[in-house]
Amino acid sequence: MNHNTDYFPNANSGELPVSDNPLAGPDELRKCTNQDFDYLETLYLHLHQHPELSFQEKETSARMATELRSVGFEVTENVGGYGLVGVLKNGEGPTLLIRTDMDALPVKEETHKPYASTVTAKNEEGQIVPVMHACGHDMHMTVWTGTARLLVKLKNQWQGTLICVAQGAEEYGAGAQAMLRDGLYRRFPVPDCALALHVNSELPVGTIGYTPRHTFAAVELMEITVHGKGGHGAYPHTTKNSILLATRIVEALQSLTSTELSPMEPAVIAVGTIHGGTKANVIPDEVKIGLAIRFYSDEVHIAIRRRIQQICHGLARAAGLTEEQYPIISINNPYAPATYNDPTLTKTIVASFTQTFGKDNVRKIQPTMTGEDFGQFGYTQEKVPLFLYWLGAVAQEQYEAACKDKYSLPSLHNCRFIPDYPDTLKTGVVAMTTAALKIFREGSRAQP
Repeated sequence: MNHNTDYFPNANSGELPVSDNPLAGPDELRKCTNQDFDYLETLYLHLHQHPELSFQEKETSARMATELRSVGFEVTENVGGYGLVGVLKNGEGPTLLIRTDMDALPVKEETHKPYASTVTAKNEEGQIVPVMHACGHDMHMTVWTGTARLLVKLKNQWQGTLICVAQGAEEYGAGAQAMLRDGLYRRFPVPDCALALHVNSELPVGTIGYTPRHTFAAVELMEITVHGKGGHGAYPHTTKNSILLATRIVEALQSLTSTELSPMEPAVIAVGTIHGGTKANVIPDEVKIGLAIRFYSDEVHIAIRRRIQQICHGLARAAGLTEEQYPIISINNPYAPATYNDPTLTKTIVASFTQTFGKDNVRKIQPTMTGEDFGQFGYTQEKVPLFLYWLGAVAQEQYEAACKDKYSLPSLHNCRFIPDYPDTLKTGVVAMTTAALKIFREGSRAQP
């Protein structure tokens, strides 16, 4: 790989040269990104081959800190775990936060790429598991780095404060909240708005997807411990069958969203695990049910929680259990709110994307019930406006084959998902830099 050291020095050689172009437009941004591609490609491949699980992003965080320091950012590490904050002050103007996530997933990569991850690590339970960037966070970090580098090069063309945030534990919905609790908005400048992106496994490279208002759902994980009275399978009348009660609870939960919530309010209740018993002829004392609830509004969240408790207690009472034996409902993760794209900020950035990429390559898409804790950055008393957009990552030939039902596209979190990285990376850097320049150049006019 032949990195152009005259144009963009390596990560250890200090600040980047400043562009003399008075106002860099789309063509100039593409030119700069192409000339920095070798460096960014090396970084992407390194990150892909060295993934780290949630809460274990030590080396990844250190590398991101090095990238920012090398181009002049003031960097603070270990903010809310392995989170880091880089601040670059460039005169008076808006304060913009750009966020990336860093963690990978316990998935064995089966992409058959020469740069595929072969990493294994211990999970929270002490088990050795394979690790892969199956959700594209390696691409997020590389685009984030490329954007920071390009904005430094173009710093004579904008004014304001750029805050680059790298957070861990996004897959647990915990990283953003941890950074906020550790003083993100107290220890560092409060942003006027915040931007993020996520690769998309259904959009072709070169395209951008966006959703006004709610775009990602809030997610909460629960565990229900169902009690009973164990005994011999031959004497069911002497027992209170916890497995039977658990199946009744699961059936009732599956009908809750379709019969008791407004069809105009999106919500999902998905039971993912059920564990109980050790032998076919032994009725167990308890069964554990694992489920995830997904929603957009706080009202729906409250209603779902209330009805789950009512269902569990009501069915337990009908089974003859006492109040002390009622199921116990536990919350297994910090509550990550829905990600809400501010309408005015969305309109502003989408207009700049359309000018840069063309109308056909900027697509309005439906909201998703997937979780994304970026929404936490706007769910504080500061009420920071947010915009998170989708970055197409599917090779054009694969996308066209899928449209003709000749190819099945691997989804995010799939062992075969892999971005078509050269064009995904270039589009990502140009898009995020375009959005940042729009905010910095227009100042308050780009703000809600």
